[in-house]
Amino acid sequence: MVWLAFLSFVLVLAQTLFAQARPESLAPLADKVSPAVVNITTTTVIEGRTGPQGIVPEGSPFEDFFREFQDRNGGTNGDRPRRSSALGSGFVISEDGYIVTNNHVIEEADEIEIEFFPGDGQPKKLLPAKVIGTDPNTDIALLKVEAPAALKFVTFGDSDTARVGDWVVAMGNPLGQGFSLSAGIVSARNRELSGSYDDYIQTDAAINRGNSGGPLFNMDGDVVGVNTAILSPNGGSIGIGFSMASNVVTKVVAQLKEYGETRRGWLGVRIQDVSEDVAEAMGLDHAKGALVTDVPDGPSKEAGLQAGDVILSFDGAEVKNTRSLVRTVGNTEVGKTVRVVVYRDGKTETLKVTLGRREEAERQPEASESDGDAGPKVTEKEVLGLTVGLLNDKLRQELNLSDSIEGLVILSVNEVSEAWEKGLRAGDVITEAGQQKVTTISDLESRISEAKEAGRKSLLLLVRRNGEPRFVALNLVE
Repeated sequence: MVWLAFLSFVLVLAQTLFAQARPESLAPLADKVSPAVVNITTTTVIEGRTGPQGIVPEGSPFEDFFREFQDRNGGTNGDRPRRSSALGSGFVISEDGYIVTNNHVIEEADEIEIEFFPGDGQPKKLLPAKVIGTDPNTDIALLKVEAPAALKFVTFGDSDTARVGDWVVAMGNPLGQGFSLSAGIVSARNRELSGSYDDYIQTDAAINRGNSGGPLFNMDGDVVGVNTAILSPNGGSIGIGFSMASNVVTKVVAQLKEYGETRRGWLGVRIQDVSEDVAEAMGLDHAKGALVTDVPDGPSKEAGLQAGDVILSFDGAEVKNTRSLVRTVGNTEVGKTVRVVVYRDGKTETLKVTLGRREEAERQPEASESDGDAGPKVTEKEVLGLTVGLLNDKLRQELNLSDSIEGLVILSVNEVSEAWEKGLRAGDVITEAGQQKVTTISDLESRISEAKEAGRKSLLLLVRRNGEPRFVALNLVE
């Protein structure tokens, strides 16, 4: 009986302590972080008319009436530039006035004004801001204000520790209503919307227009995300909001602060995910890594990477898929020499690659392509659901192919074949089969025979369309 009484006492005590651990109100948290949350007003000069225009058919009897009406209501004044304002949110990250927001909040703005949280009975404080740098890829912008005194600020937390089900708080300026707080939970992690570097936290805390650029706090008052987007059929919150994870934002902000721009690592390869049939065709045990489809001039070409290599490891980190590789490379220091482990010809090799800078690579114009010279006489053959032929001068001109492109052109595709289902179409060019170059039909037939003799169920083709390469595995089993 004594032990039962003691056990009951322990359970009651534990429940009491647990209840006390949960905050009865979010007011203390709001009081702590609100001075660092700001409203952002942008002003942009827009050319053109300021009001709605009458639309009537040319020659209509109402045409003169509408023209006279417009003249009486301003005439050509309607063509004068007008000023347009927009609202958003942000938060202060340092006492000397650095502010984080979304790029789309301040993009193309002529003037940016920051309104600080007034507090009880305090007047509004407005300060102009200048843009330090922006990153459209993650929709992050860094601003700076000159304040007469040190500003209240908040710090970034570790977004990787945020778990589905954790409580979070969003704060900002929804629909221009001023400072507002909403609470919810982390609904999902690692959401990807449209960008290569996306890592969004999904939350059901109410996020509306005007919340863009505002912070998403954990219960410790640390910023774990920047509120960026919502999924909504009507423009209002339906409980599906997205905040860019703080571990992405902190790296971007650090580069914007130091350089005024981002400096992401660049490997210099085109890649695609490894599907199950591609893995089987290459002899891989599992569908993993990133399959190299092309190696243009750049760091990887200098290091010896080849089309058909599967990147399994980058700088000591396992590569699960193309998305993980792109993010890891982008977060790696420009100029760093890293070890890249690739799967090639049935075994692994380790190469050393010195990374370039992605932003510089993206600014370089692509080399122009010229028409080729006369080619050999066309011969055709149907194989694997494809009718293929040799490239000649006429086909190169029709397909706008460079004379450096060698391979077999697909003349037609059987619409009930696997090749059609996997997206192969007339005009595509097969440059490799079984990870070896093919320039003649006999080359392709040899690769098919070799794959069958090796017991493979499929053959891996490297196909180019409009200059863009991709791998396709076709079934060899009849």
